[in-house]
Amino acid sequence: MKKGSLRGIRQAGCSTLLLLGGMAQGQTPPDDGPTAARLDALKREVTEQAAVLEAMKRSMAEQEATIRELRSVLGNDVLARKRGGQRAPGTGVTPGDTATNAAAAAAGSAGTQQLPNTSNVPQVGVAQASDGQVMAQAGDEQPVGKPPEANTAPPTIAPIFDQPGVLTPAGKIVVEPSFQYGYSSNNRVALVGYTIIPAILIGLVDVREVKTSTYIEAVAFRYGLTKRLEIEAKVPYVQTSGSTVSREIFTGTAVDNVFNASGKGLGDVEATVRYQINYGNEKMPYFIGWLRYKSNTGKSPFDVVTDCVTRCVGNTTGTGLPLGLPTGTGFQAVQPGITWLLPTDPAVFFGTLSYLHNFSRDNVSRTVLNGEKENLGKIAPGDILGFNFGMGLSLNEHASFSIGYDQSIIWPTKQNGQTVPGSVRITQGTLLVGYSYRFNSRYTLNLSVGAGLTRDTPDLQVTLRLPITF
Repeated sequence: MKKGSLRGIRQAGCSTLLLLGGMAQGQTPPDDGPTAARLDALKREVTEQAAVLEAMKRSMAEQEATIRELRSVLGNDVLARKRGGQRAPGTGVTPGDTATNAAAAAAGSAGTQQLPNTSNVPQVGVAQASDGQVMAQAGDEQPVGKPPEANTAPPTIAPIFDQPGVLTPAGKIVVEPSFQYGYSSNNRVALVGYTIIPAILIGLVDVREVKTSTYIEAVAFRYGLTKRLEIEAKVPYVQTSGSTVSREIFTGTAVDNVFNASGKGLGDVEATVRYQINYGNEKMPYFIGWLRYKSNTGKSPFDVVTDCVTRCVGNTTGTGLPLGLPTGTGFQAVQPGITWLLPTDPAVFFGTLSYLHNFSRDNVSRTVLNGEKENLGKIAPGDILGFNFGMGLSLNEHASFSIGYDQSIIWPTKQNGQTVPGSVRITQGTLLVGYSYRFNSRYTLNLSVGAGLTRDTPDLQVTLRLPITF
């Protein structure tokens, strides 16, 4: 009940008393008995009305006390949260109303009493609450109206890994052009992750140092099927060049020779599906499950020509190294994984666990210099167990920063069921730092820099992404 309504009741009561008093004083007592009887009846009626007004005053005082109590219990922030930004059905309470209105409405329901003989009393400014109307009680925690839908998407961070944590909104398309530069310098041929052929050639060629530079331009397309499900396709274009410092085999020379090779073309096309498993919070991480398929559309290591006159096995002519570099692994693979994100203001912790399985190939052959084929049999690349973790920090509404660690454990390659000589299990570890800047709702620039921590890891990896939302 509003203060204006209370003042109206007081004014109405006072006006009634003055009116009745004036009527009583303006009457001239007649001499006959019936007139005196009517005067006595009028006096009794005035006395009864005064008693009713006193009862109403006490009721109004009780309602004012209830309103003050509700104001102390229900603050403006609590009322706004309970309203949920909507008008309560049947109450007429809107988010623009004050806490007094809501408290008065509650008091009108809790404190209004049925008073006797009030039919003739003016009810100026009195708000009557119907039986079907929903009113909030003092200390009641029932919500009023429908609250706005909570944000169920994981928090955004600067992406430093291949698997993003924030899914594409339903019905939206994200086109993400990217550029990646990688450089590695290794004193062994077995550069797992770049090529598989050198692992097969270990023991035949004395390679002392290999320097490789790789440029990958790619375009990824993501589409949000629902707010918790998205699909992605990625098409890479690979350019790579390498220099091998080695000595001729079985010649006994102490002179180092430099062998250069390069290659470019379409890489291995990928397809990924991601699903947000749950709605997380500060106590429960967001979990996103995903499954990636990698094709063998790129030029495989077995398609490039090897520097041998007739055969590489048992032949001392030639270096035994490929004359060109591949743009793909030559094997199809599937990779299931799960990503988690835990928001703890102001930071976000995240990580991924995955397992990549390479499918083996039968009747694999290698091309030598004169165009002949050398049969290698069945080749089964080693599977890869990967995990990473990191922390993201939002600097402001546009910029964010991330730091993390990525590790892959690669099992040996097998040929015809036997482990290739010299092929062993290796570990690749990379320290990654990422920056992200959001220009607007459509454009975001992401930059990440990775440094290899083991000898088998590329020394440097720089990735630039520009996701565009349509």
